[in-house]
Amino acid sequence: MLTIRKSHDRGYADHGWLQSFHSFSFAGYYDPAHMGFGNLRVINEDRIAPGTGFGTHGHRDMEIISYVLSGELAHRDSIGNVKAIPPGDVQRMSAGTGVMHSEFNHAEGQTTHFLQIWIEPNVRGIAPGYEQRTFTDAEKRGALRLVASPDGAGGSVGIHADASLYAGLFNGSEAASMSLPPGRKTYVHVVRGALAVNGKALSVGDAALLVDEPTLSLADGKDAEVLVFDLAA
Repeated sequence: MLTIRKSHDRGYADHGWLQSFHSFSFAGYYDPAHMGFGNLRVINEDRIAPGTGFGTHGHRDMEIISYVLSGELAHRDSIGNVKAIPPGDVQRMSAGTGVMHSEFNHAEGQTTHFLQIWIEPNVRGIAPGYEQRTFTDAEKRGALRLVASPDGAGGSVGIHADASLYAGLFNGSEAASMSLPPGRKTYVHVVRGALAVNGKALSVGDAALLVDEPTLSLADGKDAEVLVFDLAA
């Protein structure tokens, strides 16, 4: 079964300094039909105004991934990491027993546009951890590049969750497919542009939710960037 969720069906919050689309229930947006998908709990598409950001706040027992689309995200946390996250980098923070962090946009005149992703861990009470890796456009061009996985396979960031995350860039005749294991869920999120998912046309911000589908196929991209999640059911 393949279900399409359109971009305009997501929750939306405008805080002035922050504009955020919520794929699943989050903060002031609550929809009991969209509390998550498998062990994927949050996808927030955030735009942070210049000179602003999220002040120091805490998390526990969650795998948090940041995927920057434009601008740069400045990260600081209580376990000693002070990092800049540019487009092309994937950052993973394991909250574990508890971590405090902040995220800011220090660039003048430039909005930071990024995805904040939360995945429920398969182990709790671990020590907090951090990892960040760069994935070039060439690695993602016309392919699904593994960028996060339980064992850090292929140079991906390692996450403490039964989930894998792939990123791809597709335009024109570029296409990719993958077999989907039975008993899993697959979530496809179009980050930029447009493309066809199993023959269904999706545009930026749209998502496809796949259950008991044997294959995923991506084609007919128009300057498309896509994230694909392989998830525990």
